[in-house]
Amino acid sequence: MNRRQFLYGTTAVAMPVLVGCDNNDDEPIVIIDESYPVGPFGATSTAEEVTLGLDLSGKTAIVTGCNSGLGLETMRVLALRGAHVIGTGRNLEKASKACSSVSGKTTPVALELSNLDSIVECADTVTKLGYPIDILVCNAGINTFGELELVNGVERIFAVNHLGHFILVNRLMPMLKKAKKSRIVHVSSRSAYMQAPEVGIDFDNLRGEGIFDYWEAYGRSKLANALFSLELAVRLEGSNITSNALHPGLVQTNIARNAPIMLRKAFDWFGEYIAKTPEQGAATQVYVATNPSLNEVSGAFFEDCNAVNVIGDNFLFDKPMAEQLWSTSEQMAQGYLIEWE
Repeated sequence: MNRRQFLYGTTAVAMPVLVGCDNNDDEPIVIIDESYPVGPFGATSTAEEVTLGLDLSGKTAIVTGCNSGLGLETMRVLALRGAHVIGTGRNLEKASKACSSVSGKTTPVALELSNLDSIVECADTVTKLGYPIDILVCNAGINTFGELELVNGVERIFAVNHLGHFILVNRLMPMLKKAKKSRIVHVSSRSAYMQAPEVGIDFDNLRGEGIFDYWEAYGRSKLANALFSLELAVRLEGSNITSNALHPGLVQTNIARNAPIMLRKAFDWFGEYIAKTPEQGAATQVYVATNPSLNEVSGAFFEDCNAVNVIGDNFLFDKPMAEQLWSTSEQMAQGYLIEWE
């Protein structure tokens, strides 16, 4: 495990306090992109703060992975501001428990992103509800911290974090198009540019053909989130739908529950000093999903509630790679997509 992997392994297990403060000149530099609206919020802002004064009554939102962490806080605040939130969990029991724990109008729906039939069933259930979708927050994600696993012949982390949402967004597109204005929010990670394979998306290793490294696998999946958002923004240009990706920050969530014991213990000891709370971690995705100044913003990448540029070696805005990822994802999801263009 090298220093960069240790620092940026996931948004829930990075431990910079444990590895010193020396600078690495080849690490990307993140700066606010002033070509987009610059807001007053930052790293310590909370989801409630960034939505203060907003009335989301009459809007319908979907939040995947609503049962804990960022998803639960995102659902809570959107419902608090008046939105009807459709919250998905890996099974109906988890989704129902989460939905019943927050105030406001919520509807639980089962969604197991590693099960393609479950994704279709989820999309069909949402479609039958009949509500135009104003906000879709693709929040759910995993890191296995283990050996290579394949689901439907695809590496598991990539399948869940990217391919599952690729299919879900595709099948919900008619309901997104029915809304007056709709936003798709992809919860990516800094791992997309700090931890992905050196080539970006290693298309020859998505089915376990080569060496498996769970740190790189997570980074690959998070880069896929960003590139999916980028290509989706291109394909939706001129429509009523925007698509943006984001890094929520290092957050105290349970994504590290399967991590090696050293990392879990370190985060238990030092997490409160170096990580955001879930309330702070959910701020960026809630901001991107709701702030009026972002009505026309699409294809951007956000950190700490502002669109950013990442200077240095990275593939966040690599359009040819995004196009190739789209084509590859279509092949992997063959039989589970619908025509919407």
